[in-house]
Amino acid sequence: MIAMLRRFLLAALFFGLASSSTLAASGSFFDLFDNGPTDGSSHSVATVTKASRSSGSHLTITIDISTQSMVVEDEWNTIYAFDVSTGRPGHATPTGTFRPIRMHKIWYSSKYENAPMPWSIFFHGGYAIHGTTDIKHLGHVASHGCVRLDPKNAKLLYDLVQQVGMQNTKVKLIRS
Repeated sequence: MIAMLRRFLLAALFFGLASSSTLAASGSFFDLFDNGPTDGSSHSVATVTKASRSSGSHLTITIDISTQSMVVEDEWNTIYAFDVSTGRPGHATPTGTFRPIRMHKIWYSSKYENAPMPWSIFFHGGYAIHGTTDIKHLGHVASHGCVRLDPKNAKLLYDLVQQVGMQNTKVKLIRS
């Protein structure tokens, strides 16, 4: 119970909750992670195409560490293009081709003080693609090695990978 309370308080601080009415209005604790910037800004590139899916579709998520960008494609179309943040000096993001190994709507970092990691797609050990509230740094290196996205974009990606299936998804991390 104390651990759960600590996680809640850390998440509340992390997301800058000012009042209990925010929690009440959201419907549940988890819904808090589905909110994006409230200043009207957008830190992502717009959806390019949303193609219809068949059960045999394959998805490729390419993260370019050099440009701090992500492109999500199926066999026919680019579906999404997003700004990301990857590992800052001393906290490198691995390169290579991986498959998602597990997914969590919410995960708490055991390494970094139970920091919330909404819409996590783990692809290599403790490395994941996940949402962040540090959206002002998207497009720049800023993480401890994970690939960070705007929470709205992380949810879009999470839902798409869930629909297509982890076994039909590749995560490619490159330096251009």
